[in-house]
Amino acid sequence: MTMPETVEAVPAPEAPVKEPWAGWDTVLRLAGVLVSVAATLVVTLVELELSVLRVGGVTDLFHGDFGVWAGGGELIGLAIPLTVGANLALAWFASTTIGRNWAIGVPWALWTLLVLGAAGTRTAEGDYLLGGDNWVALVMILVGSLTFAVYAYRMIMKPLKRA
Repeated sequence: MTMPETVEAVPAPEAPVKEPWAGWDTVLRLAGVLVSVAATLVVTLVELELSVLRVGGVTDLFHGDFGVWAGGGELIGLAIPLTVGANLALAWFASTTIGRNWAIGVPWALWTLLVLGAAGTRTAEGDYLLGGDNWVALVMILVGSLTFAVYAYRMIMKPLKRA
């Protein structure tokens, strides 16, 4: 009895590899800029609202009154650590998503314009939105801008890795 000869399998023809569209990189970077701008707007408004939060408003919340910003008492510095964390997150998101070192300028400039605009705007009654007697707002402006500056300095010292 003879053994049948082995038949070599013929490889199937490979499907042509389709290259992705070269414009996707630009679309994703533009989407990163837009999301970064939207996130900066939301985060800055939350920080500004929290800069005027007072102890009386928080205690009123525990008593069932939901007018948190109507209370009196001393200012709560909750906006300061929130500003540091949120601005670090904004800087990281922008530089990582956009993939360029200049990307940190987008949230930094927008945040600075919004905060300084709020500090220089008067209400109909003549009061400033962020008054000079609001120590939380003043420290928040300083710490928030320094957070972006420190992140930018670290980016300069350690360049972004390119894929």
